[in-house]
Amino acid sequence: MNIADHTHIPPRPTRRLVLVVRADPVICGHSGEARCLAEVALTRGFDDVRIVTWPLDRLEEAGLPLKPLDHVMPYSPGITVERPEPIGDYRVPDGRYLAGLTGRLVELFSDGVPTVAMSLYLSPHAVAVHDAVQVARRIGPARVITVAEAVGSDITNVVRECVETGRFGAAAHILSVYLASDHCVAVSDYTKDLIVASAATLDAMHGTSFAQRCRDRIAISYPAVDASAYLSITERDITETLGRRGLSRDGYVLFLSRLASAKGVDDLIDAYAGSRASRHVRLVVAGRGPHELAIRDRVAAAGLEGRVDVLTDVDDAEKPALMAGCAAFVLPTRSQPEFVETFGIALVEKMLAGGGPVITCATGGVPEAVGDTALLVPQHDPTTLREVLDEVVCDWTPERKHGAEQRSRAYALQFDRAEVFDRLFSLAEPPAIHVA
Repeated sequence: MNIADHTHIPPRPTRRLVLVVRADPVICGHSGEARCLAEVALTRGFDDVRIVTWPLDRLEEAGLPLKPLDHVMPYSPGITVERPEPIGDYRVPDGRYLAGLTGRLVELFSDGVPTVAMSLYLSPHAVAVHDAVQVARRIGPARVITVAEAVGSDITNVVRECVETGRFGAAAHILSVYLASDHCVAVSDYTKDLIVASAATLDAMHGTSFAQRCRDRIAISYPAVDASAYLSITERDITETLGRRGLSRDGYVLFLSRLASAKGVDDLIDAYAGSRASRHVRLVVAGRGPHELAIRDRVAAAGLEGRVDVLTDVDDAEKPALMAGCAAFVLPTRSQPEFVETFGIALVEKMLAGGGPVITCATGGVPEAVGDTALLVPQHDPTTLREVLDEVVCDWTPERKHGAEQRSRAYALQFDRAEVFDRLFSLAEPPAIHVA
C-alpha cells in the first residue's frame, strides 16, 4: 500500500455514541430527540455518532406518519444514519428487520471502541441493544455501556396489554431487558410512575419483583429539544413562512402534532365551530397520522372548510415560524388505552418559539412539560376549550400575551438539548472491557 492509500483510511474512533430509534422521517418527538442528542454528542468528545434505525420501506409498510423525504433536514457531518437491511428470506415471517438491526449493532459493539449505546423505546430497540451487547461481549473485547429510555407507549403498548390479557411472558421480557441496561431512564416522572404501577400489577399476579427494582433504578431524563432552532427565528422568517401558507401573524390558531385520536383534534374542531375566535382567526391543523381523513370529514361536516387548513407537509424548517406566528397553540391531548402523552415535546417547542399562549390538558406528563405557564382545560371538554380559546384570542391584551410568552420561554429553556445531554451522559462513563 502506498502513502496515498493511507490518506483514505479514516482514523479509528476514540469514542462512539450509538442511538437506536425510529428516526427521521418518522413524525415523532423522540426521533427529534435522537437528532438533538446526536448533534450535542459531536461537541462532547464523541467522534463517531451513529443513528441506527429502520429501512424506509419498512417504515412506510408499518403505516407510521412520515415527513416528506425531501423535507427532512440533514444531520451535521460526523453523524451517520444507518438503516440495516433485513436478514433472511420468506421462511422468516417476521423478525428479519430486527435481525438486521441487531446484527449491525453486534458489529459496532465488538470492535473495542468505547461506546455508549442508547435505545429510545424499549420495544424493540432496547431488546436489540441488549441482545447485541451480549453477543459482542462473547466474541471479543466490548467496551459498551447501555442506556435504555422508556416512553409511555412502551407500557401502554406492551406491558399494560400483557397485564390485561394475562400474557405474562412478553411483559416480563421487556421489563427484564430494561432493568438489565446499565442505566434506565424515563422521559418524565409520570412515565416512571406508570412503569412502576404496571410492574406492581404484574408482580401481584405472578410473584415477580419488578416494581421495586424499577422504582430504585429509573432516573428521569426529559426529552432534548434544540432550543436554538426556536430562539433564532426572526420576524422575516415568520413573515415569509406565513406568506407562503397564506397566513398572517396572530391570524390563526395552531394545532401541530400527530393526527391521531389521542391528540384530541376533534375536540378542537368542535370548540372552534361556533366560537367567537372563529370570526377572527383561522384554524390550522398541521401533521400527519391515521386520522387525517376523519379530520377532513369532521371539518366538512361542521361547515368549516373555508376556515380550517389541514397541512400535511409541514417540515422542520418552517415549524418554528408557524408556532411563533400563531394566536394560540392548542393541543387538547387525552388519555386513551393505547396512548397517553408522557411528556409533550411539541408543547416545549412552541413555548420556546414564542407567539400566543399554549392551551392543553393536564394529561400524563404534560404538567411537567408546561409547568404553570399554559392554560389547562379538562379532557374531552370542547365547551370549556371554546371558552378559553375565545378569551385568549378575543380578550387578552398584547401585554398579557407578551408576559405569558416570556414566562413560557423561560420555563422551557431547561429542556435545551445541551443541558439534557450533559445531565443524561454524566451517567455514561466509559465502561471496562468485557472479554469473552
